Amino acid sequence: MALSIPEIVQLYATRGAAQYGSEAVSQLEHALQCAALAQGAQAAPELVAASLLHDLGHLLADAPHDNASDVDDVHQFLAIPFLRGVFPPAVLEPIRLHVDAKRFLCRATPAYRDTLSPASKHSLELQGGVYTVQEAQRFLERPFARDAVALRRWDDLAKKPGAVTPPLEAFARVMENVTVTNPQ
Repeated sequence: MALSIPEIVQLYATRGAAQYGSEAVSQLEHALQCAALAQGAQAAPELVAASLLHDLGHLLADAPHDNASDVDDVHQFLAIPFLRGVFPPAVLEPIRLHVDAKRFLCRATPAYRDTLSPASKHSLELQGGVYTVQEAQRFLERPFARDAVALRRWDDLAKKPGAVTPPLEAFARVMENVTVTNPQ
């Protein structure tokens, strides 16, 4: 059930041209921009890989990503079974937690919500809304929560039409270097 790196690259090549919800970029452009932002911030390679893969669930879903829908697609969970066994928790957990990180940031920094795109504000409500103080505290106590917050901030910025990024092949090498079968 796990995807290989070539299969992930092929999935982006075949389904990545689809528009990223109602944003002005494709799924692939969004993934590449997010990974490039992580790399530019000198994030660990595992977090760069997580940044590339954080919305892979949208590509695996039966229905296309649709922010106009009133149903949460739980994309943050959809990709995990396809990535488990290939990548370590340092890749998987930020992916799984990046939606929770948005909910946390809305509590921790109330002005953050105003920076979200309309589509992201809509999905926030579908995903459970702003965390309570107690939920925010519990989130921070989770392993990789701070990595998920960093990923979330790059995710929010990775929606610029025409942004120049390294090619997918460059990030395929990053993914290969952080697989669980690759000795570091």
